[in-house]
Amino acid sequence: MRVAIVTQYYPPEPVPIPHALAHELTARGHSVRVITAFPSYPTGRIAEGFKQKWCHVEDDGAVQVKRVPTLVSHSRNPVTRMLGYLSFAASSLLGTRFVSDADIVYVYATQMTAAVGPLCWWRFRRTPFLLHIQDLWPESITSSTMVTGRTGRAIGAVLDPLLRVMYRNASVIVAIAPKMAELLQDRGAPAERLRTVFNWADEYSQRRSTTEIRRKGAGLRVLYAGNLGELQDLETVIIAAHLVEDLENFQLDIVGSGVAENRLRELVRSRGVRNVQFHGRVRANEMDQYFAQADFQMISLKDLAIFAGTIPSKFQSSLSLHMPVISTVPGDLSALIDEHGIGFTAKAENPEALARAFREAYALPQTARDEMAARAGSFYWNKMSRVQGVDIIERHMSEVVTNRMGSRR
Repeated sequence: MRVAIVTQYYPPEPVPIPHALAHELTARGHSVRVITAFPSYPTGRIAEGFKQKWCHVEDDGAVQVKRVPTLVSHSRNPVTRMLGYLSFAASSLLGTRFVSDADIVYVYATQMTAAVGPLCWWRFRRTPFLLHIQDLWPESITSSTMVTGRTGRAIGAVLDPLLRVMYRNASVIVAIAPKMAELLQDRGAPAERLRTVFNWADEYSQRRSTTEIRRKGAGLRVLYAGNLGELQDLETVIIAAHLVEDLENFQLDIVGSGVAENRLRELVRSRGVRNVQFHGRVRANEMDQYFAQADFQMISLKDLAIFAGTIPSKFQSSLSLHMPVISTVPGDLSALIDEHGIGFTAKAENPEALARAFREAYALPQTARDEMAARAGSFYWNKMSRVQGVDIIERHMSEVVTNRMGSRR
């Protein structure tokens, strides 16, 4: 197959799915081209070594990558942020000739606006597209603290009709969790085109050898690694840690940065929390030491209905390294954790419930922790690995292309 991948994010940005898919498909004999933006995530600045221009094509191994200019914005202004998403939607059309011979287009939909170009290509060139949905829209915009009241309702009113058109025209729609698939069907996605595929971890950069040097000592170290944003509900996590300060050698390590960082640091300072340590943003190749020192990774989100069908990427990252998790994310994620015995769960936005989960994890004997870690790794490599995810996506793309070629005859 000749596959075009459209994604606003691509390495050197830390977004593993489209990059892994491109190279896995290439290794399987397919021809792959990528349309993406100039890298600016997560800093909000164009990455060193890049300069935005209209004509830019580079080689990523056997994969050709065309980068298109965008309005770079990671501000808290919802209008500016939306303009950034829309600018990629518009500029991706500059790649029409670059992917004109594609048999199918794969869309990595962290922002649904990435599907605007592929939708146009379907309408005018009849090139089918697969929509891989990572976040539910419009809630990912309207549920943010950046958007309130009339602004949120106006954005929803504009986006809802566009989303339904995308769902109706996509040849395949991939959801990352079962409840997300249910919600998409309720919103007009045809059931016969819906598939559920768990995301996989960044297996290229993560080392399974981390599991061989994992600490085995007294107490408990919990790691939160990722965005310090408004929706991650880290206030609850910090307060819960404060509630278990009587536990000797309990520590919460927070690695990352984001718009809520200053407020969270002030919360720790004002409450005199002694068992929480901030480490700031670190390079990907420095994360091994933090994973090696941790017993569990923390996964938290606010108590919003859309998160019932969300499985944050740090879940796969943890499990691939044989690290169990502690989570406050309701719905599919909590169900997976409880069903397979790969961590502890607590009610979202409830510090007391999370503190109880911390105490349960703390009390777990080392042999039981080792068994839980083994289950975590086994679940990932048997159910969520890159090879398995690409197998499913490749099969569905091949079916679409084969059926289309048959109908032409």
